[in-house]
Order: sequence, then structure tokens, then C-alpha cells
Amino acid sequence: MTYNFNLLVSHEWGNSFPARQEILSLLREFGDEHPFIGRTIAKGLLGVKTELNNRIVIKSLIAKFTIAPSSFQFTLKWVPIDRWCESTIEAMKETLSTLQTEIHPGERWMMQIEKRRYTAHHKVEVIKELASLIDEKVDLEKPRKVVWVEIVGNQAGIAVVTPEDIFSLNQMRARSISIIKSDYTYVSS
Repeated sequence: MTYNFNLLVSHEWGNSFPARQEILSLLREFGDEHPFIGRTIAKGLLGVKTELNNRIVIKSLIAKFTIAPSSFQFTLKWVPIDRWCESTIEAMKETLSTLQTEIHPGERWMMQIEKRRYTAHHKVEVIKELASLIDEKVDLEKPRKVVWVEIVGNQAGIAVVTPEDIFSLNQMRARSISIIKSDYTYVSS
């Protein structure tokens, strides 16, 4: 059976139930009354199938954090997934080939790979094989697009996203602290 989740949500180990409740509450607030939230074979990772556009969900999460950061107690990172396939190199290359057109001519990109319960290939080997499909220049500092690959056991979820299409609680908190510091510096000058 292949996963059909269109979001993967990480949480701290041991907090699966409260993370599930947080996901459910947020998605209902955004307009999905009946999202499916399921386990994956990896601890600390829930899969979500929502009827909402997964990129819009991420934008809604960012907006929610700016007005109510305490709404995020248990979920750590939300990642959209566009396609699932087997986690063989061949299947991942075939799936990425259907998504590579999302990287337009002249756009710089990078690849992010998360591996969970997968030992078939080293991360560097996967990157080398998949990156060979994309002719545009790589930019590890400020890419316009990110090829995001989530390998979970014998399955891989792949998406081509912008850096803003990922919701990371740690990054949001860091941005908030940075904004507070810059406001304080401005006021005290």
C-alpha cells in the first residue's frame, strides 16, 4: 500500500495523540472538517490527507502563528507532498521527472532529503542520482525552489516547493525573535 498523504507533520516522540488533536483542530479551523490523520512507520511523523490545498494550509499555518503562536504546542514541521512512490532510486527518479517542470528555466534550486527507517542508499547517493535530472543551477543559500524528498521506509514522498511552502516551528520562532530584536534595536537607537 502506498501512502496517499498530501502533508507530513513531525512531532516529538510520545506526543502522537496531542499532535493529532492539534492537526485536527487547525485543519478544521482552516475549513477541512474531516481530514485523515494516520501513522507512518516512523516515530514522530504523522501523515495527513486533507481536501485543502497543501500550500494554502502552510500559508494558513504561518498566518496563524503570527497571531497565535501558542496554537502550536505539539507539531514541529509541516511539509507538503505532491507524489508518492517506492523508495527505489529508479522510482524516485521517475516520480521527480514528472515534477521537475516546476523548476522553471533560470530558477536556482536545492534538494532536501529526510530519511526515516531507510538504509538502502546513503543520502548523498540519492541526491546525486535525483539531482542529475535537473539542469538548472543549484543554490544552497537562497534557492527559489526546493526539491523535498521524504523517504519513509519503502516509500518516498516528493514535492517541489518554495522555501515558504514549509512550516517549521523552530524557524518561525527564530524569525519572531529576530523581528523582536530588530524592533528593540530600532526603538532603542
